Amino acid sequence: MTTKRSFPFDSVRGREIKDLPQPGYYNGFSTLAQKDFWDEATLRVVEERVEQTPPIRFFNEKEAATMQAIVDRLVPQDDRAADRTIPILPVIDERLFKNRLNGFRYEDMPPDQEAYLRGVQAIDEMAMGRYGVSFVDASVHQQELLLKSLRDQKPEPDHHVWQTMPVGRFWSMLLEDCVTAYYAHPWAWDEIGFGGPSYPRGYMRLENGLPEPWEKDEQRYEWNAPADSVSELELPDNKTLAGNGGGQ
Repeated sequence: MTTKRSFPFDSVRGREIKDLPQPGYYNGFSTLAQKDFWDEATLRVVEERVEQTPPIRFFNEKEAATMQAIVDRLVPQDDRAADRTIPILPVIDERLFKNRLNGFRYEDMPPDQEAYLRGVQAIDEMAMGRYGVSFVDASVHQQELLLKSLRDQKPEPDHHVWQTMPVGRFWSMLLEDCVTAYYAHPWAWDEIGFGGPSYPRGYMRLENGLPEPWEKDEQRYEWNAPADSVSELELPDNKTLAGNGGGQ
């Protein structure tokens, strides 16, 4: 089984950051509190993202488990309370199930559905070849090292799938899908202090970074990535991949 993950660390308060109903620098801000100012169509679209999580229909059970483990490393939500975790995999699965494109496809890439199936299988087999366990059962650190090798476009161990499609293109598609799904959700808007759809009310304070009357001022805090995170690995120039967190 995977080893238990350590959590982001609040260096000011001296404690782990976990089980937060709302992470981020805008404590108490709620985008959905502004729903009375949206038109009916906008309200319906936004509320569906909270109330209706799509079922998993494209990936089979084993593939879905591997994909969930991948998503958990690309967009960690270890600091979020369990009932406030943003569903990322279901959104990606729905896109693939309905065979929706992101607007384009590179000529050296297979169709998105096929690319995902190849990529997920390759990642699982790479984990087995490198660590002797499936990707799901690898430790968090092992998972991140393997994914980092894909990000660096130097798969370790190498796999024949990356001879059939560019690993860099697959990585970009995977990351784009994860980030898009996360930041399309109202709970992510709360986290970054985004006021939500501007129609029909609109925004009036467009300069100098001033908040709207219904928004909250940013309240930053210092934090460090988990100690077992690959983002803390030192690079040749003595910088880490991520550096310190939001306080920097």
